[in-house]
Amino acid sequence: MSKDSYENKIITIPNILSFFRICLIPVIVWLYCAGHYAWTGYILLLSGATDLVDGYIARRFHMISNLGKALDPIADKLTQGVVLLCLLFRFPLMTAPFVLFIAKEIFMSISGLLIIRRTGAVHGADWHGKAATCSLYGMMILHVFWYDITPGASLAVIAVCTLMIGVSFGLYVAHNVKLLKGGE
Repeated sequence: MSKDSYENKIITIPNILSFFRICLIPVIVWLYCAGHYAWTGYILLLSGATDLVDGYIARRFHMISNLGKALDPIADKLTQGVVLLCLLFRFPLMTAPFVLFIAKEIFMSISGLLIIRRTGAVHGADWHGKAATCSLYGMMILHVFWYDITPGASLAVIAVCTLMIGVSFGLYVAHNVKLLKGGE
């Protein structure tokens, strides 16, 4: 099939994988709340692997669809937000990355919609956004698997992650405001 033939498709392999990731969220919450931290980590890793696979398939086989452009980031952000919220109950210092994550995602959603409305273009993630996401997943996975993480190690990892999210947020604010003002 040609690239354009998938644009309006709903049932595609990448979309099924994104939907599967959304279905994993209640499983992650249940396992975490039940104290099955290793299994929580394994399911979180499975979710991350399906994210990589769905992106690869969509690009490699030209299965990029309009639904997938919305569903993939929704699955990502829901997973990240829910796991952060779960961790927040056990690690109160997670408040900082959680609040910053929520603020960043609200800003990105609103400014992204305004940019699409103004320019008609959908802008993908920048390198710093991907770096912040990697540090976020690293922090979450470390805290899920390492149940008895030392307070010092926990603080260090949370601080690095919070810094990465903050830097990315600042760079996105500058970039998106510039785009909204008509700059490139």
